[in-house]
Amino acid sequence: MLDILSAIVDGMQYSFMRRALIAGTLIGISSSVIGVFLVLRRMSMIGDGLAHVCFATVAIGLLLRTAPLTISIPLVMAASILILKLTEKTNLYGDAAIGLIAGSGVAAGVMIASLAGGFNIDLFSYLFGNILSIGASEMIIAIALSVIVLAFVYLFYYDLFSVTYDEEFASVTGIKVKRINLMLTVLTSLIVVLGVRVAGTMLISSLIIFPAVIALQISKSFRTVLLLSALIAVISVISGILVSFVANLPAGASIVLINALFFLLTLIFKKVLS
Repeated sequence: MLDILSAIVDGMQYSFMRRALIAGTLIGISSSVIGVFLVLRRMSMIGDGLAHVCFATVAIGLLLRTAPLTISIPLVMAASILILKLTEKTNLYGDAAIGLIAGSGVAAGVMIASLAGGFNIDLFSYLFGNILSIGASEMIIAIALSVIVLAFVYLFYYDLFSVTYDEEFASVTGIKVKRINLMLTVLTSLIVVLGVRVAGTMLISSLIIFPAVIALQISKSFRTVLLLSALIAVISVISGILVSFVANLPAGASIVLINALFFLLTLIFKKVLS
């Protein structure tokens, strides 16, 4: 036990560990708070769909030898808006629109990776996450994004609450439903792009879904669910990064498995009390 604590203390001396903890915690808070609205609206898999698109955009960035973020942010935002428009303008349900975009994104990513000479180490780091390699610029972006997400939830809390539970009623009361949906979708796309560095394209949707689902199992108060979701995300991210550093395990997988453990313990706890 003392050896583990000593290793953690030693790890805090490294700047990459401090950046990983700060960026990971903030991305975890942002994704978990937005995740509550997505889960309740049965749009939680949008994170998975956009992550598939992000895979394609990363492949483009690596092919062009440019920073993947500069390619991923605008293209994933465009994909999120396309999903929203497909659900609004056609007879497609949300999951069908997500599936179409996700499938196209994976196919494009594989094709581009093939043209670039196959899957390399950089592309694999985006597939499965590499939070310990987050740079100072990405940490600053994570801070800015977290401020934007939390400000959005705070300023539009009642609008978000109304739209989440009853879009038709919200529209009748004068809430600009389409604007709220657009803002929520765009913020989700930004979270996915940054979250890919934490958990990878294969696992980012879990970072969005797990804390929200666990919080919904524990509490029925909407405000409490938001706070619990954020708290669970913070605990799982910090624990996952520390486990990754001490045991030399993948950080993204560690974070998701800790979330899965929390979910399992929550179900057991509820079963025992019922």
